[in-house]
Amino acid sequence: MRRSIPTLVLALAAASAGVHAAEGMWVPQQLPEISAALKKAGLKLNPAQLANLTGDPLGAVVSLGGCTASFVSQQGLVATNHHCAYGAIQLNSTPENNLMRDGFNAATRQEEITAGPNARIFALDSIEDVTDRVKAAIDAADGALARTAALDAIEKQLIADCEADAGYRCRLYSFLGGNAYRLFRNLEIRDVRLVYAPPGSVGAYGGEIDNWMWPRHTGDFAFYRAYVGQDGKPAAFSEDNVPYSPRHWLKIADKPLGPGDFVMVAGYPGRTNRYALAGEFEQTEQWTYPIISRHYKALIALVDARGKQDPEIEVKYASTMRGWENTAKNFDGQLEGFARIGAADSKRKEEEAVLAWLASRGDEGRAALDAHAALVTLNDGENASRERDLVFRMFNGTSTVSTAIRLYRLAIERGKPDAEREQGFQERDWPGIEGGLAQMDRRYVPAMDRELQHYWLSEYIKLPDAQRLPAIDAWLGGNDEAAVERALDALATTGLGDAAERTRWFSADRKAFEDSKDPAIRYAVATMPMLLELEQAQKTRAGERLAALPVYLQAVADYRGSQGGAVYPDANSSLRITFGSVMGYTKLDGTRQQPFTRLEEVAAKATGEEPFDAPQALLDAVAAKRHGGLADRRLRTVPVNFLSNLDVTGGNSGSPVLDAQGRLVGLLFDMNWEAVVSNWVFDADMTRTISVDQRYMRWIMQEVYPAPALLGELGVPAKR
Repeated sequence: MRRSIPTLVLALAAASAGVHAAEGMWVPQQLPEISAALKKAGLKLNPAQLANLTGDPLGAVVSLGGCTASFVSQQGLVATNHHCAYGAIQLNSTPENNLMRDGFNAATRQEEITAGPNARIFALDSIEDVTDRVKAAIDAADGALARTAALDAIEKQLIADCEADAGYRCRLYSFLGGNAYRLFRNLEIRDVRLVYAPPGSVGAYGGEIDNWMWPRHTGDFAFYRAYVGQDGKPAAFSEDNVPYSPRHWLKIADKPLGPGDFVMVAGYPGRTNRYALAGEFEQTEQWTYPIISRHYKALIALVDARGKQDPEIEVKYASTMRGWENTAKNFDGQLEGFARIGAADSKRKEEEAVLAWLASRGDEGRAALDAHAALVTLNDGENASRERDLVFRMFNGTSTVSTAIRLYRLAIERGKPDAEREQGFQERDWPGIEGGLAQMDRRYVPAMDRELQHYWLSEYIKLPDAQRLPAIDAWLGGNDEAAVERALDALATTGLGDAAERTRWFSADRKAFEDSKDPAIRYAVATMPMLLELEQAQKTRAGERLAALPVYLQAVADYRGSQGGAVYPDANSSLRITFGSVMGYTKLDGTRQQPFTRLEEVAAKATGEEPFDAPQALLDAVAAKRHGGLADRRLRTVPVNFLSNLDVTGGNSGSPVLDAQGRLVGLLFDMNWEAVVSNWVFDADMTRTISVDQRYMRWIMQEVYPAPALLGELGVPAKR
């Protein structure tokens, strides 16, 4: 394990009185500093055991590249959320064989199915502190664009060296705005197979109605299996591959979880913005969240209407729809929460306090004050084109247009040495691009793609002249509905909807693209100079931010530390540890919420209609009081979901919830409605996480959608 602790205030402040259970997404390097707090909160393991990130139990925790998961058997079995596996479930579904609705249960290893060419399991191998090398490269650069180029060059070099041994995937993470850099090396398992997913009426029980809500009764769990080549090394999907044998895997808890019990989570939370400028927050509250929510709701209505007419659209766009629905509801919840707690005023006052503190320090605070002013100017400049940037990005994200742009850019970058290629188009990225092309058919219907393109082009022609893009205007050849329809008619004739055609273009050179008559490719060629120009402008702004952000955020961390507060970096998709307790809360209406939901409540909620269409086998088992030996003596029934006060965000979905002994007690899958504001402002009284209890998982696999072999593999044979 290559690890070192940078001399940052974030590590020093962690030992202050401000460290307590609940708040804090702690980086692994801070574990020695918070060991006393962990023990006080109830951890029975030696905290030093957690510092061994490839040992037991943290060595069992893995990333799926957007969700978290964990090894739960020596045969490479991986537990995660149903909604984290939903893309794989959807990818293998058809109107005639709808796994999203009916579930999937492989009785034997031979029946396990691929989760898709781009499915990955990333198992942490090492973390190396590379702050000095990265900062030295950035500091030696002259000018904003040069700083961005210097960071890009050192990042590529570090990753290339890190990935010299085949089978590893490396990533450079920046912490606290660039005050620390760490290189994570992961074993990249490329053959991932779906083993078990309960029916949607269990795994997604309550649907969007219950999403982010409590009480909750969702069996949000599924199982993958990791496969490798016969030599034990990562390999692409092959029938000859064998299950991966991890060094460590989690064991199911042998003691019942109860109110007040210690729990912790290790996972890969996506993004938080607790250190953001007040102006960035206001931009998000006043524009970003309301606008994106409005657009997503319009797209949901569009696809929903089409899906009711065409089952193929319903199935192929199910995963996309779920993402839109989740984001729109999350943003609405955050907006409601911001208003409730006066977040804008709170963020503004907090920033004013930091600035006043810096001003009181005279020359010592001047650099941070100047950095703050530079960041404000940068943010104001980016806001000037926000409408255009959103519409342009979303149109370019539609299936055939996105494919054309990506393939043409790949051809351009292939003409350069690998180290000079844009990240995302280096040789290490080619399998992912090829995999995306291969699975596009499972998430694409030409008529629906046209509808989505029409939506965004219609939004584009509404933009004011100041935000128009000459290359798009020239391509459209007009500024009205007739021009939009002509463009769509042309795009509809593209050959990129055909898998064989996409494969052919994957290896084509730049000249072939520039000579092509395919309308989607012609769009990509026509707009690429403008895309590259916008990219350069963005890189210049990024270089300016590289100079200012570390200075200001270090000052914010210093201020928080001086006030006795806990200091930890914002989440950035890297490994974090958070700990707390099982506990309920009091809702805004004054009702006290218990920390566990019960089996009988699932049946009481059932209506027979989606999303409360509990399976008949479940209803029968509840009616017969078949608890299968899994009832909690305090609840006198099987617990379904439970609350805790852990500090998490998106990306933590699927994270294993561990008890004081490091044993698996559940899988984290959601937050309560009042907690969604915690991406920006942590509210200890209201922030709760929602997890599926391992006892309910086992009950479903025992009584409802039986998987006896799987239970045996988990070390918990079915009970009666």
